[in-house]
This record gives sequence, C-alpha cells and structure tokens, in this order.
Amino acid sequence: MSLHPLSQFIDQAVAIFESLGFQVAEGPEIEDEWHNFDALRMFSNHPARDVQDTFWIKPGVPLRTQGTSADIRLMEKNKPPARFIIPGKVFRHEATDRTHEAQFYQLDGFVIDKDVTFADLTGTLEFFMKRMYGKHVEIRFIPSYFPFVEPGLELHMRLKGQQNWREMLGAGMIHPEVLQNMNVNPKKWQGFAFGMGVDRLMMAAYGIDDIRLSYENDFRFLKQFKT
Repeated sequence: MSLHPLSQFIDQAVAIFESLGFQVAEGPEIEDEWHNFDALRMFSNHPARDVQDTFWIKPGVPLRTQGTSADIRLMEKNKPPARFIIPGKVFRHEATDRTHEAQFYQLDGFVIDKDVTFADLTGTLEFFMKRMYGKHVEIRFIPSYFPFVEPGLELHMRLKGQQNWREMLGAGMIHPEVLQNMNVNPKKWQGFAFGMGVDRLMMAAYGIDDIRLSYENDFRFLKQFKT
C-alpha cells in the first residue's frame, strides 16, 4: 500500500514551504460570498466571477472556488507578519475533461511583512519549483491578471527533455484593498500570494495527461506510485 499520488505531492509541497518558515493552515470548503468573492475584489458584476463557475449551497453560500478565501479568514485572527500555506480541495461548476475537474486540490499561500517585494515572490516560487522538480527545471514568469493581486503573474515551467511549457500557478503582490479586508494596514505592510493546483504538480512530474485518473480510484493506476 502507498499514499495516493496527490497526497504525496501535498506532503512534499508542504514540507518545502515549511522549510521556508510557512505555517500550515486550513479553511472551510463551504464559504460565504464575502470571503470567497467580495473580499478578494470579485464583486457581483466582476467577470472573474463568471470564469469561476460556482456551486451554490444556497444564495450567498458557495462551495469555495479557490483556497485564497482562507487568506482573509486567517488574517482576521492573526496579526502580521504572517506566512501561511493552505492545502485543500476547491470546486468549480464546469464540464469534466482531460484538463478540468469539478473538484481538485489547490495549494494556496501568502506572506505579509514590512519589506516584502516582487523579487521575494519570484524567488520563493523559483526555490519551490527547483526543490520539487530539480535544478534543471526551466521557469518563466508571464504577466497576468487576478483581481486580488497587483501586479500579477503566471509561472510556466518545462522539465528537462520536454518541448511544451506548462502553466503551473498564478501569483502576485496582494492588492492594497485586499490587505484592508484582511484588517492589515497597506501603508505599513506588503504581501504576496500564490495558488497552484496540486493535480498539475503531480501530472507534470509523472507525465500524466488526464486529470480524471486521479479521482477514479482505479488501483491499476494508483499502485504505480510508491511512497
């Protein structure tokens, strides 16, 4: 017997971030509209809300579409400086195919301190990817937009011998309005945040091209992955 490959990659990723001083935390899978959307600058008319098609338990109560909602909750109970990593399941109301699932695992994290810079963000992500995949992994950062960060970026990577780049995560400097929603003074503190799909980490490492294999409980698939 061995751990599920997703569990193995969650454990690996958490261990890497713990070595950088991150604390492991969690948040609820059943959220409210404020923490999941509004506090992250995804208001009722924001197009980002349409992209993240949502499962609603009842009006105003969604299944969380991203682990970033836990960032707000954590800072409601903690004071900066802060450094947290949040692994957990998220939910999207979308058609299932080789690259999309209605549920999947994310690893979200954030840092808030007085002198946090964009270079700290890219350096942290590069360190993580090289610890996860080895020093020969190729990494590139591409400007991108997420409503709760400014500026934002995507990290793409390519393993040795591969031709195609893979989009692995989104990140950026936490928007001042989001810091205020965290009860953090943006004139005194800065921060960065990131979110990555654990499924993507695992699929990239093993050359798996269908995300659905992770959730079918087929022992012919699972027994290939020794702890």
